[in-house]
Amino acid sequence: MGLGARAKRMTFLVHRWTGVLMCVLMALWFVSGVVMLFVGYPKLTPWERMGGLPALPAPGCCIDVGAALAHSRDAGAVKGIVLTSVGGRLHYVVAEGDGSRLAIDAVSGAPYADSAAQALASARSFVHGGGAVYAGQVAEDRWTHGRALTPHRPLHVVEMDDPAATRLYLSSSTGQVVLDAPRAERLWNFVGAWLHWLYMLRNQPSDPVWSWTVIVLSAIGVVSALAGALNGIWRWRFAGSYKSGSKSPFREAYLRWHHILGLSFGALLLAWIFSGLMSMNPLGVFDAKGRRPDLAAFEGGNVAALRLPLPSSEALALLAAAGFRASELEWRVLGGQPYMLARDDRARTRLIVLEDGAYAVRERWPEHVVLAAARRLLPQPVAQAVVLDTYDAYFYARQEQSMYGADERRLPVLRVVFNDPGATWVHLDLYTGQVASSMDGTQRVGRWLFNFLHSWDVPALLDTGWWREAVLVLLCIGGVLLSLTAVVLGVRRVRKTAGKIAAH
Repeated sequence: MGLGARAKRMTFLVHRWTGVLMCVLMALWFVSGVVMLFVGYPKLTPWERMGGLPALPAPGCCIDVGAALAHSRDAGAVKGIVLTSVGGRLHYVVAEGDGSRLAIDAVSGAPYADSAAQALASARSFVHGGGAVYAGQVAEDRWTHGRALTPHRPLHVVEMDDPAATRLYLSSSTGQVVLDAPRAERLWNFVGAWLHWLYMLRNQPSDPVWSWTVIVLSAIGVVSALAGALNGIWRWRFAGSYKSGSKSPFREAYLRWHHILGLSFGALLLAWIFSGLMSMNPLGVFDAKGRRPDLAAFEGGNVAALRLPLPSSEALALLAAAGFRASELEWRVLGGQPYMLARDDRARTRLIVLEDGAYAVRERWPEHVVLAAARRLLPQPVAQAVVLDTYDAYFYARQEQSMYGADERRLPVLRVVFNDPGATWVHLDLYTGQVASSMDGTQRVGRWLFNFLHSWDVPALLDTGWWREAVLVLLCIGGVLLSLTAVVLGVRRVRKTAGKIAAH
């Protein structure tokens, strides 16, 4: 047997046995991928979170922010201060320098006292018109793997008696609702994201065993799909036909259909499995290679020290006079300039800034102010700054069910391109004065090798709406059929091999 023949034989055997190993998982990945087009993994979007909060009342509000900061372990390291509602009462929520959270009653000045009763009160305030049953505490369960929940663990669990049978998870640090999971969403996830991401194997927010299990399985899937594509092409008669009259050498139905379906959907299968592998960022191949943007320098000062000296009640009255009913009020700093960021029940925003010695309500920051602050992000000079009025391939909004569905992507946005070794791009939200996203050249490559190949998520395709979804569903059905023929063939091969072993 020549070298070429041996190589083809080895490719065939690799495809056979990796296919036996992966065929069921491949089918499940396709089925769960269809579900994920319509139902996402449970998360609390900004619009859901703000929709559950009442407007902040100006009269009777509030103790001075400084009194709340006095409870901090290190006020000089505080990362954020927000005035919000917890269980129907006004609270300051402070983000400590170490990432932990604390809540202070904004009327009495008392620290938040965590309890089941407080969790129930907060849940009832968030979901109106239904009963609530306290279901205990969890450090983590199948719906709460996200790292963003770490400062709030352990989490209180409250089952709501609303039409959606919503399960709420609440912070034990602040009493805030941090995740909602309606029953239908939870049930669909068993054949959706939870299954697709193999979360039954994940035990903690950062789980290297789970990560490497998914990486290895995905890599085997890539090898199997590639070997199958090569094997299928080699065996297909592009010119002429076999004695049977078919261009495929296989007479048995399942083998022939596996061959035909593999040629029809093999490239798609390879692209999806490969992009799924890329989603795991194996060996950190898509990690930012250079210096990361310095957010502290961008802000230009500690919020506790540089906050606006405007009392909360006056800030709320100022917003109300401008026709804006704030549900949250946040103290922030941009380029050394303190300001307040207000959000209403639809997650719309307004700014309170000090201009010419007077406080003013503004819809967004001037571009030159944000650009001046952006120059602090990296030591290298800015190569280009442009305002985007439409979405493009690197800044775009996704549907709520997407894993990126909670990311706020407002337009216009300021894109700042740095002349650093990593060719870093930073997108800055003009409405909030915050960094919306940052990516260097390596991460932009990852955007194509994972996001595009896996989700077809360029704006031109996203804008087609249900057409994109319909095409993806049809292609996934083809992938399911290909995988199911592999399951049949795999079962036969295992039985045949087992029989031979038993005979010996």
